[in-house]
Amino acid sequence: MPFINDVVKSNQENLAKAKANSTPRLSRFLFKPENVIKNLSNQIIGQKQMIHAVGEVLQVIKADFGSESRPLSVMMFLGPTGVGKTETVKVLTESILGDADKLCRIDMNTLSQEHYAASITGAPPGYVGSKENTSLLKPEAIEGSFSRPGIVLFDEIEKASKNVERSLLSVLDDGRLDLTGGTKQINFRNAIIFMTSNIGASELSAYHKKFDTGWRSIFKWKPSKKMESEILKNALEKKFDPEFINRIDRIVCFDRLESSSVQDLVKLNVKRLNKRLRKHNATLQLSKSAEDFFKSHYDEQYGARDLERKIIAHLEPALAFALNANPEIETFTSKCRKNKICISPKL
Repeated sequence: MPFINDVVKSNQENLAKAKANSTPRLSRFLFKPENVIKNLSNQIIGQKQMIHAVGEVLQVIKADFGSESRPLSVMMFLGPTGVGKTETVKVLTESILGDADKLCRIDMNTLSQEHYAASITGAPPGYVGSKENTSLLKPEAIEGSFSRPGIVLFDEIEKASKNVERSLLSVLDDGRLDLTGGTKQINFRNAIIFMTSNIGASELSAYHKKFDTGWRSIFKWKPSKKMESEILKNALEKKFDPEFINRIDRIVCFDRLESSSVQDLVKLNVKRLNKRLRKHNATLQLSKSAEDFFKSHYDEQYGARDLERKIIAHLEPALAFALNANPEIETFTSKCRKNKICISPKL
């Protein structure tokens, strides 16, 4: 009986031949870009530019003609807090790999000190842990498989130290990371690498405030999308070295979530809440007054996360009380009166 490695190699060779001889051409990747983008559009609000850019990248990866000596793609997401940067990567992971937890996520704010580079590359020879080649990186999640890419997220990249930043240069350039122990290498060439950053958020906020008061507000002028992108990219260039920026394939600027997006955000959060309520055979319906309550208390500066906090603080406790008091009731209608949300059972 052939060994499993021989079977895998044979299957890969047969697929390569099929790709060359068949019509239509086959891709080794199983995901369908159009399905992934549809799912992304349903779950990420107010980011058409980002969705279009990600869709283009997924089409290129699906076509499978990229360089074999680099990661599949390196993308950086810029924008203020609460606009969906990290959530986008989670949704992509769930859509491509079937589970949002299958990505390798590194919170770079935990690597703010210079000596923390060892958390990525492993301890140097002679130090404790050097022989074990320990690293925060998860090789299985990074390397993926023949038919599925690995997905890596370096979250809040601007908070990492310069040593950590430099240790990633070889990853972004040739898709490989040699651990300092010298006996192990992590391969990123089958991975999609994402980086997120809030850099430039304070400058962006100051720019928006110019339109809230003064002569710009009198003429009802709106902030320029082009200027917003310039502010973020200028902040990026001040923070990172040119050789680091040059290794990024796509820099995508997320739009600030305007008040007009609140209704869609509320509906999305209620949809997710109802998904969690399924095990209790219960559903939640928001009244118009409850939606208006969240719209009137929405803070654009903090985005979707601020709205989620308000739902957790105002809606979930009331829902819990109603559910605990009436375990047999299946549908609840929420109403808002005098800044209080009441849950009344609908029999």
